[in-house]
Amino acid sequence: MDIAGNVRETGRMPGAGSARERLASTLKAAFAEGLLSEQTLSHRLGLLFGPRLIEPHGVVGDLTLRAQRRPVGFASLRSALQTAGRELARILSRRRSEPAPLVLALDWSGAQEELLIGRGTACDIALSNLTVSRRHARLIFRDGTWTVTDLSSKNGIALNGAQVGRCQLRPGDRLALGLQLLEID
Repeated sequence: MDIAGNVRETGRMPGAGSARERLASTLKAAFAEGLLSEQTLSHRLGLLFGPRLIEPHGVVGDLTLRAQRRPVGFASLRSALQTAGRELARILSRRRSEPAPLVLALDWSGAQEELLIGRGTACDIALSNLTVSRRHARLIFRDGTWTVTDLSSKNGIALNGAQVGRCQLRPGDRLALGLQLLEID
């Protein structure tokens, strides 16, 4: 595979489905706080676990949860400052025009072996971003892993910021097709 060195950080690997579980936890908390009715919760969980491509902002973007009140001690203050520092660094490192990524919910059981991604209507995963080619990339499932291959697209593909032609995917990876960013789940 042609992949640039130091593309992945292997210290912390999220599991498959962790992005959807994180969004589901937010929905459950909003329901518990009375922000969502049972019918709305059911509808949004359907949006979250039904399609393969999920726009997180569309599922939880309008929810504002109350922060839990905890006694403030040195350890919790230090933890809060570290979290705020990491979040600030993430925000500052992100380009201003970079949209929030869509979550690409892949089936890691092997039920489907191949997916075509592009702007074309015949694609398994159709994206509307004009920087995505009609037939941009192919995902192939073999031996428990997904591999992405560029199909000679005009704007190429990048995995975690590094341009690649073909590469293995892992949950938590950020895959860019042109300017369209996808978070692998």
